[in-house]
Amino acid sequence: MKLSIIIVNYNVSCFLEQCLQSVYTALKTITAEVFVVDNNSVDNSVEMVQEKFPQVHLIQNKENVGFAKANNQAIRLSKGEYILLLNPDTVVEADTFEKIISFMDVTPDAGGLGTKMVNGRGEFLPESKRGLPVPSVAFYKIFGLSKLFKKSKKFGKYHLSYLDPDEINQVEILAGAFMLLRKSVLDIIGLLDEDYFMYGEDIDLSYRITQAGYKNYYYPKTRIIHYKGESTKKSSINYVFVFYRAMQIFAKKHFSQKNATLFNIMIDIAIYLRASLSIIKRILLKLLLPVLDCLFIYVGILEITYYWEHSVLEERGSGFSDIFLFAILPVYAIIWMLSIYFANGYKKPISVSRVNLGVIGGSVFILLVYSLLSEDLRFSRAIIVLGAAWTFFYTNMMRYIIGKLNIKNYPVGERHNNRILIIGDEPETSRVAMLLNMSAVKSEFIGFINPIVSEVKNPYFIGDITQLKDIITIYQIGEVIFCGKNMTAKEIINFMSNLQDTTMEYKIAPPESSYVIGSNSINNSGDIYMLNINSVGGKENRRRKRIFDVFFALICFIFYPLLVCFVQRKGMFFHNTVSCLVGKKTWVGYTPTPTDKQQNDLPFVRKGVLFPTDALNLEQYNDDIIQHVNSLYARNYKLFADIHIVLKGFKYLGRKYPL
Repeated sequence: MKLSIIIVNYNVSCFLEQCLQSVYTALKTITAEVFVVDNNSVDNSVEMVQEKFPQVHLIQNKENVGFAKANNQAIRLSKGEYILLLNPDTVVEADTFEKIISFMDVTPDAGGLGTKMVNGRGEFLPESKRGLPVPSVAFYKIFGLSKLFKKSKKFGKYHLSYLDPDEINQVEILAGAFMLLRKSVLDIIGLLDEDYFMYGEDIDLSYRITQAGYKNYYYPKTRIIHYKGESTKKSSINYVFVFYRAMQIFAKKHFSQKNATLFNIMIDIAIYLRASLSIIKRILLKLLLPVLDCLFIYVGILEITYYWEHSVLEERGSGFSDIFLFAILPVYAIIWMLSIYFANGYKKPISVSRVNLGVIGGSVFILLVYSLLSEDLRFSRAIIVLGAAWTFFYTNMMRYIIGKLNIKNYPVGERHNNRILIIGDEPETSRVAMLLNMSAVKSEFIGFINPIVSEVKNPYFIGDITQLKDIITIYQIGEVIFCGKNMTAKEIINFMSNLQDTTMEYKIAPPESSYVIGSNSINNSGDIYMLNINSVGGKENRRRKRIFDVFFALICFIFYPLLVCFVQRKGMFFHNTVSCLVGKKTWVGYTPTPTDKQQNDLPFVRKGVLFPTDALNLEQYNDDIIQHVNSLYARNYKLFADIHIVLKGFKYLGRKYPL
């Protein structure tokens, strides 16, 4: 056997599914075996593998034994000439395995190989190639010199940033996300060191390969997507401690006593420095906007007060005391800031409506307290009103500026872009659109484009792949979803890299999956649209569906004189209402196919007044599209889906079945 692929999984079922699909696509011409070692996941990872990939050699651990030990479990059972350690949060190109094996076959001194990794936006990940973190290299990395002088051979050794990322080069350290190893070399140097629970084991193994006289190669002639490369958790305190403690294990094992001591001192400094900076950064980021608000609100009110005093009060022979200027006015500013806080105006993403609610609440509170004070403590109602106007203007202007600057730590409005483009053929784009609709994804616009150039124009496609850049510009697209069934990983990576748009969100919809994988991070579930398998034929779902049919039918009876004005075929509307009430029909049923093709493989549902396709706003359908949409509706039923479809297709409530 030529290749053994080992994937260690821990609670990332959706990423694992996509990874395995790309792996088996790339294994069509190679004799190989695939191992999945699950470290006691609780997200149905095991069930997903058993159901969708029965050919996988599945190892189920009853506890999380760590990365090194889990890999070793599979390595001991493997039969391949080469061993590939692969992360579950990766996607490989269709020719990846052919290319790396061909290179290893003609390079006998190669003990290990890593490849070019890009993140979910198609951007190169510098950890694709690394140097050995000896004390000097670690020092340059810890104190930022490697980032400042990337092209320097002296300072840029950590990520070997002076090497061309598109050229094959010998490197010292391979990334554990994609690590191809020659089995005969592992027989000599041993398996992964299980003293490392997480992080550091790839450095240790890479170093032992070179110490045994073999070489590690960086091979960029193929690429993989690695979602974890964008993970924000590297700034977390826990990551800092775990990673640098792993470096201490490495130093103790491989460096001389003198160098190990020096390295450990540096590591201790780095741990507390990075941990302190991480804590300070989090505190500052949380306090920065509230403090700025409080400061600018106070300064603005103070200027208003000075103007009011000199323009209005001087003529009356009165003015404001220092207590009012420097004690009462700051209290006003603090009250408005706190009111915004309690209205969740600082919660991310920042909502302008919540901010305005906070300003209104603060103004009402200040005026209420003002009205309860005795006459000698009432300073000026006009200043409160003008101050509220200034606070409203300032907070809205500040949020507008922050939104325009697109500041990463202060997102304004909804995180997910609401103009979506789906790239795929008719059945897949319809399936994905239905998945988005049933997942309650808010979208202002969903457009389809064909991944292939065709002279035959499709009425519900807005263009083909050659027009991608123009379509994104004209339609102001904020999110692109690639259908994995219609496009190879290589094509997807090429498009992401060529677009070069860091503000664009990219996602992949694996074939026959209820997931749409987001671009930002394996740790950000907000970027994963998903539906769990929840059959419409289930007893509980049948009961909910029937209750909805009766409840909505009663509403239609009560408000019939009003609702009938918005419905086509008014006579059939009354007939359908009666039919749904007595159980002859259901408000939402399967879409009938143009060829009247039977769908006996789906759970039974009564004839429907409306159909799942009514939520897609498409004018033409074929059998394939309808079968995909009906299947998705049947497998992933939610009561919300029926409500959504009824609202979308309200005018068709008088529809006559069959069409």
